[in-house]
This record gives sequence, structure tokens and C-alpha cells, in this order.
Amino acid sequence: MRRLIPTGDATRPVEFAQDTQPAPAPDEVLIKVEAFSPNRGETFLLEAPKHGLLPGKDVAGLVVQAATDGSGPPVATRVVGHPPMGGWAEYAAVPTHSIAVLPDEVTTVQAAALPLAGITALRLLRAAGAVTGRRVLLTGAAGGVGHYLTELAAAAGAEVTAVTATAERGARLRELGAAAIVHHVGEADGPFDVVLESTGGSATAAALARLVPGGMLVWFGQASRTPATVNFFDLLAGPENAVIRHFHYAGAPYGRDLATLVRLVAGGRLHPEIGRTTDWSQTADVLVDLRERRIRGKAVLTIGASR
Repeated sequence: MRRLIPTGDATRPVEFAQDTQPAPAPDEVLIKVEAFSPNRGETFLLEAPKHGLLPGKDVAGLVVQAATDGSGPPVATRVVGHPPMGGWAEYAAVPTHSIAVLPDEVTTVQAAALPLAGITALRLLRAAGAVTGRRVLLTGAAGGVGHYLTELAAAAGAEVTAVTATAERGARLRELGAAAIVHHVGEADGPFDVVLESTGGSATAAALARLVPGGMLVWFGQASRTPATVNFFDLLAGPENAVIRHFHYAGAPYGRDLATLVRLVAGGRLHPEIGRTTDWSQTADVLVDLRERRIRGKAVLTIGASR
């Protein structure tokens, strides 16, 4: 079979190679991958790839070999999966605890855009607690996670202020439920009960200063590629009793969260923002554009015919 492997060249981060088809463990299904979605964080790993790196964590396709322990769906079932690695290939082995069955209402392309970004958004909102009636500030809102967070938080009754660099991307976030759009944290009309911060650098300290006393800042990334710069003096100047959490989405099983996302999409209550869909022969170019933020939301690569 064919798979994409790292090159170590930032201008052409991946190339095709021949590989043996994965041999699934007893609690894994073998999926014929019809679509996959790269994440911006994966583009950074490809700049200096570790030996043996096989990228790919967001896939959708067809079960061609069922789990021998009986834990998963049967052959010919359409599924979305979140493998630990190796998804940018014609076939991928995925643990049954990290897949969800797809109904006819959800396309393979939509499903491929769900796993990492969608799971992150769901778990971030759980970490933030009840947001109904609360004012929420979201930085880095134009990325894959940001679009999901905006729609999910607004649907839960939050008043969302989204920070994004361009008016065009802000218009889409308004359609998804954002009450206000700003281009810098300092422009936000605070204070806020919850800040969901993914930019890093000085933006983290600026966001902290926008909290109400006793408010919560959840930091979940550094899209600027600069570590968050919150020091002792920032904490002193910040609101009284502010809570700061460093969040990371990881932690299997993922299947329940994937099933929740699939139900929301099928019911028309969640709309994956897919800025580009193209054949996987174009993956190297897509990765560069994703890294340089030239794609709004998610990108999806298709293998053969997909729906």
C-alpha cells in the first residue's frame, strides 16, 4: 500500500512510499482510509521529524477487517477514527475505543475533520464548566478548534467574543454564533468569566487581565509558536482568585466523544469548517499552507472516491 512519510524538508514535508498493510491488534479494526485531515500541530512535527514518525491522527473510511475480539463494528461499516499515528495511508489500524460509526447524514469528508479538533473543543468546554449565560473570550478562533468551540459554546448559551486576524474569518464565526469579533485581545470588551487561550506569547497575559475576579483561563496551545509569557507580576496584576489551567486534549478512549460529534453533525447542530478539500497527492502543498495559516478551519485530503 501507499503511505505518506516525512522528508525533513519544510517546503515538501511528506512524500509517498510503499509500505506493508497494517496488521491490526485484536481490539483494532482495519480501515480503508477514504479521507484524512492534518492538524497544524502535525506540520510543526514534520519540520524536524523523529525517526519512525508516521503522521496521521484523523481518518474516516470503511472497515475492511473487524476486530477479532468482537469489540468493534463489522466489515463494510463507515467509521471515523482517531488512531495514535499512521493515518496518512491507504489503510490504518485503529483501536475500537477510538472510532465512531457514521450515519448516512455525515459525509466521509465531514467526518475526517472531526477527531482531534472536535474532541479538543468538547473537552475544553468540559474543563471550563457550565458556560450558559457566561461571557467567554476565545483566542485563535479561526483555526479548526476555534470554529468548533465557537459553535458549541454559543449553542450552550455562552456569549462568545472571538479573536481572529481577519474580517472574513470573523464573519464566518458570527454565523456560527459569536456575539462579537475582535482582532486583538486588547480590543475585547471585557471582563470575561472564561478565557480559552491558544495563542501563547504575550497574548496569554493580556487575556488573563480580561478576567473577572474568580474567573478561569484555560490555556491549550501556542499558535504563535511562542510559549505563554505569564510571570509573577502578571499574576499579581490579574484578577483576584483567577484560576489558570493548562489543558491538553489527549486521553483515550475517544469513541464516545467522536460519537457525540457525529450526532451533532448529523442533527445539523455542528458544522465542520473545511477550508480546503483535495486529493491526497496535494498533501505536501496543503501542509505548507496549513502551517502558514492560509487555510481557514480544517483541510481534508481524499483518497479515491469519497462521499
